[in-house]
Amino acid sequence: MKLLVIGGGNMGLTYSEGMSQSPLLNRRKLMIQDLNPDTLAKLEQNPDFEVYDNIEDCLPTADIIFIAVKPYHCVDLFDKMKDMVNDQQLFVSLMAGVTIDFIKENLGVSKVVRTMPNLPAKVGKGVTSFTESHDVSRVELLMVRNLLDTTGASIHVETESFIDKSTGISGSGPAYVFYFMNSMLEAARKMGFSENDSKILVSSTFEGAVTLFNEGDISPQKWMDRVASKGGTTQAALDSMDDNNVRELIKEAAYAAFNRAVELGKDPE
Repeated sequence: MKLLVIGGGNMGLTYSEGMSQSPLLNRRKLMIQDLNPDTLAKLEQNPDFEVYDNIEDCLPTADIIFIAVKPYHCVDLFDKMKDMVNDQQLFVSLMAGVTIDFIKENLGVSKVVRTMPNLPAKVGKGVTSFTESHDVSRVELLMVRNLLDTTGASIHVETESFIDKSTGISGSGPAYVFYFMNSMLEAARKMGFSENDSKILVSSTFEGAVTLFNEGDISPQKWMDRVASKGGTTQAALDSMDDNNVRELIKEAAYAAFNRAVELGKDPE
């Protein structure tokens, strides 16, 4: 199988590094294409990559093509690609908001998988939701899933609506966590902790809480109930967040990302 990734930026590189180790490639090098000279120079340092600057030299021979460019670049890219693709090729989009129908119509192809990746894929802890067009076979979908799983976990969803919803939860979600962490870091420094101690306090707390949740079988609410005692310090913090409507504000943030993903799908240009 010949695998091509178009776009060597953050997401393209992240998925390329993971997928280049997949046994599905049968020891072939992963093909990756980009136009930026600095990016190309960086990509060429990886011995598992076959690097291209001209899309004409790699696209026609690829079996599966991952598209990892910014959504607003896709129209020009599709214009260049259209005369070089064939209907047996499978196209996997890592682009936020760009719909399956848009890709099919602008590329003139029928086999399309749309995904929603997230940043922790860079450390093998990503989660990628995905769905497919009607003409993608079960075998092809399994191949895509195996490739996506090289960067963490993947979940199959039935409709594109859940891809947009995943944007609001997992796609944009790491930024919500970093936002919360940053606030806690600022509080720790204000209390007088050093930069290093603040980082340890906050990062270890997050890591420990996530591990407790993943290794247990109880809800976050029940964990909060276990930590917080009536009239205690933790309850005072939780009461403050409830008084300031933090819970609802987080939900609104997730919906804001979801709604923006829907808007991008209507006008990827």
